Formats: sequence, C-alpha cells, structure tokens
Amino acid sequence: MHSYPEPALDIVARMTEAAAADPSRAAAFQGAPGCNSHRAALEHDPDCLPLPCFSFEDALDAVKEGRADRAIIPIENSQHGRVADIHFLLPESGLSIVGEHFMGIEHALMALPREDGTTGPFSAAYSHPQALGQSRRYLRERGIVPMAYADTAGAAAFVREQNDPEACAIAPNLAAELYGLKIVEENVEDAADNTTRFVVLSREPLDPFALRNEQAMTTFIFEVKNIPAALYKALGGFATNGVNMTKLESYQIGASFAATTFYADIEGAPGESRIDMALQELAFHCKYVRPLGTYRQARPRG
Repeated sequence: MHSYPEPALDIVARMTEAAAADPSRAAAFQGAPGCNSHRAALEHDPDCLPLPCFSFEDALDAVKEGRADRAIIPIENSQHGRVADIHFLLPESGLSIVGEHFMGIEHALMALPREDGTTGPFSAAYSHPQALGQSRRYLRERGIVPMAYADTAGAAAFVREQNDPEACAIAPNLAAELYGLKIVEENVEDAADNTTRFVVLSREPLDPFALRNEQAMTTFIFEVKNIPAALYKALGGFATNGVNMTKLESYQIGASFAATTFYADIEGAPGESRIDMALQELAFHCKYVRPLGTYRQARPRG
C-alpha cells in the first residue's frame, strides 16, 4: 500500500478494507484507484468490490491467497500492443482465464490548478508507459516530455502530491475526481478507437463443456520441438480443422534461445471435435501444451 503516492493511500485503505469484508465480491486490479483497470473492473461487474494492488503480481497473489475472487488484467492494446506479460505471469500463478473484457480508452490531461484557477504550460506529463505511447503525438506537438509512472491514476496522485504547476498527468477522468485535479483537456489519445483487452482470472477454471453452445475462446501456451518446420507442422492442424487462431505471440524462457514458447488464442472450446483434433495435432509436434483457460467471447472476432 505504501508504494502509492500519499493522496492515494486513504482511498486504497478504504477499498482494501471493503474487499477484505467480502472477498467473494472482490476484484483485484493493478494500479491506484481511478486507473483504467479500476474502470474495467466496474464495467465488467458493477457490483464488485475493486481491490487496488501495486503490481500485476500483487493482483494475482490476492486471488491466489483468497483475498479476491478474481483479478482483471490488461493484456493488449489496439494502439500500443502488449500490456502485461501474461504468458510469464499466468502460468506461474496457477490461475485460469475465465473471461475477457474490451474497454475503450479515453485519456485526459489533468493538473493541479494555480490559485487563480489557470493551468499550464506544462514541461512534463506523468503516466503509465502505455498511456504515454497512446498519446505520443499529442505530447510531442506540445513539447511536453513524457515521464513514465507505474500506472495512470498513480501518476495523477503523484502530480497532486508534488504540487508542481508545470507537471500534469494523463489518466482517466475518474482519477481527476479522486485526487482533486482539474481536467485540462479530454480525449488526448492519438486514436479515437483506442481499445484495451482485459482478461479475468480466477482460481478455478470454467468447464469447457458448459460453454458448448456459446461463442468461446481458448487460450494456451506451447513450446515446439527444436526441429526444422516445427511451428509450421504444429499449426497445420488448426488450418485443416477450420479453427480460427486470433492471436499468436512468441517469447523466450531461459537463456538457451534454443526453442521458442508461444502464447495463442483460438475460437472454440475443448470438447468440440475440431478443437480436440487440432490440439491433438499441436501436442504431437510440441514439447508441451498448457491450457490457460476457456471462456466466453466478450465480442465476436472477425
């Protein structure tokens, strides 16, 4: 808790106390109160008790330890790419993906006004690196230096704490309301369709068979064998069985650089014959395939 700026501490304490009183309703998120993940938790479940956590690992630990029923984590943004290294964090956590949520991102430039009510000009803007990247053109055109902070709302609390009229923050409108800042300009993101995809994580996975008649997504990681054309052969089963793969990312584990691990999303659920056949063929060409969850689509693909 004490890693947050001073203006956020009382709010964090109240939210943590409320979540502790009813963990079954608690939804852990990374960031200070007022950040986009806070917004996403309330959009996904308006009746939840949002539980702020300083890091992604802290949010996952809150679920593992039973202090929250679930966590909501941003994993990719339409404008700036990958957000959280979920392929590293999730397998280690033992949690499962049980849902997804898409949220339009609207950034506001906010600052502490002077005694006469005026704001600016600004020399520096504080925010999460993702938000800074999504507002890069706006800041560059105005000569404002981007300064990375742990999260958007935490940056707003930091600006309030610093009491520097030349500093501003890029954060959701809710952060300005919580920390007593003035919104200088809304919608400073460079793209109007700026969208972030979140995943919902829980201790218990959903039963894929319960989703048989619904539009579902399945997420998994796999490591191909270190032989020529391994990936080509491993993915062939998805093509021949008509399975749509909507996401495929590669990453390295360890320092050998001998074989690559992949993170993938496909449409469908185990229990469907085409999905089972594709996954069986995948497994034949891999060292391992590890499911991370099957869950309802929040919106259609394609």
